[in-house]
Amino acid sequence: MTDPDPDPDAFRRAAGQFATGIVVIAATAEGVTHAMTVNAFTSVSLDPLLVLVCVEKAARFHDAVLASGTWAVSVLSEDAEKTARWLATRGRPLEGQLDRHPHHPGAVTGAPILDDALSALECRTYAVHEGGDHTIVVGEVLAVSAPLAAADGPGPLIYHAGRYRRLPGR
Repeated sequence: MTDPDPDPDAFRRAAGQFATGIVVIAATAEGVTHAMTVNAFTSVSLDPLLVLVCVEKAARFHDAVLASGTWAVSVLSEDAEKTARWLATRGRPLEGQLDRHPHHPGAVTGAPILDDALSALECRTYAVHEGGDHTIVVGEVLAVSAPLAAADGPGPLIYHAGRYRRLPGR
């Protein structure tokens, strides 16, 4: 039986049954590096190469990513849970968000990329759409740092049912 008036907590629990990967989106705006853990990320198109990320309007990162125009996506490995938790912490200091997390500027955009990312994408904002309390930011992929063919390396960090998880059997 379905609820005729679903509540947000029930929705969150139901949507949380869909396992997602975890990425960090990072941008530099007005000389300050901003970064945020995201699980609302997906590929959109191969022609042109497009991805999208959903950013909560109340997050400080929201205005920074829109102002910067370019940003990077770092796909997190199963070993990066500490990084994911830190960059998901509300109210963390604005300055130095990536100080304890080795990173480098992307070759094309200069946007911060985590050194231990499984892969990375450098993007330029292509379109912005309203999405309730979030903004849907579509990015054109300008550069790709693909993983090396290392089957024995770490797997991706997964988020399911409100918890970080790892792929079984790795």
